[in-house]
Amino acid sequence: MKLNINKPLVVFDLETTGLDLVNDRIIQISYIKVMPNGEEKRASIFVNPGKPIPPLVQELTGITNERVKDEKTFKEIAKDLEKEFTGCDFAGFNSNRFDVPMLAEEFLRAGVGFDFSKCRLIDAQNIYHKREPRNLAAAYRFYTGHKMDDDFQAHRADQDAEATYRVLMGQLDKYAPDQVEDPAMALPNDMDVLAEESRMNNNVDFAGRIVWHDMVDKDGKPVLDKDGKHLALFYTDYYRRPTKRGGAWMSAFQKQSRDRGTLPIIYNVCNFAKAPAGQPTLLTWDEVTTMFHEFGHALHQFFQDVHY
Repeated sequence: MKLNINKPLVVFDLETTGLDLVNDRIIQISYIKVMPNGEEKRASIFVNPGKPIPPLVQELTGITNERVKDEKTFKEIAKDLEKEFTGCDFAGFNSNRFDVPMLAEEFLRAGVGFDFSKCRLIDAQNIYHKREPRNLAAAYRFYTGHKMDDDFQAHRADQDAEATYRVLMGQLDKYAPDQVEDPAMALPNDMDVLAEESRMNNNVDFAGRIVWHDMVDKDGKPVLDKDGKHLALFYTDYYRRPTKRGGAWMSAFQKQSRDRGTLPIIYNVCNFAKAPAGQPTLLTWDEVTTMFHEFGHALHQFFQDVHY
């Protein structure tokens, strides 16, 4: 099957020093750039992370400190990658959750403002989990009829990217509208549809640290102003973290203005101790008063109505 695309699609995979988007670094980036005319360009680039690669990662990937010590850093290749990727959509496996945010962080650290919001992000894993919830090896076997271990070596970015490409093509074949009995299972060969299928949450940021949820009433309907519109956007950051500043406060990402036509985007920050998983977080009386004190400031911002 030939992909129905009107601009290049980059199918890519990363190997990294770990899973921390802020502190870990890319050590290998491999991609297949598929052109609208069907041409395919493949590249696999090793990257010097500027920090030691943990032994477990070396064991998993086969990428050692010695292997990357003479390679360029990401900052040194960022401009070339920006040129290569500009105007492209992106596809990967778990890419919306990890690879895209990690790549975005590396571009930011390198001082390159690559704008992923202008790209359609196709995540074959999200599509797969909605259709056949398993992992890459099971997806590969399900969609190609082959065992991944027979065709590829795991934890190699170039081979994982190749497997992901075949999985995506297999998904389009299996769920082609003329191949499924249930119309709800149909998966058209259309990048807009694939990008929508790849979304698991209504994320505000690429990493999914902030997820949009409508505030609803007892009947499950969104709570709106009297004119049927949202009054404000409200973000909370209640729990303490090792690197988080202490204290509690209210502030605004954006203030209300009739002149600019903007809604207030308000946030409250506290430092409550989060309970272990599965247990409720209980607050002291002082913490309760602190929370509502800061929420009072937020209410002030919600209901203001100024022109400038």
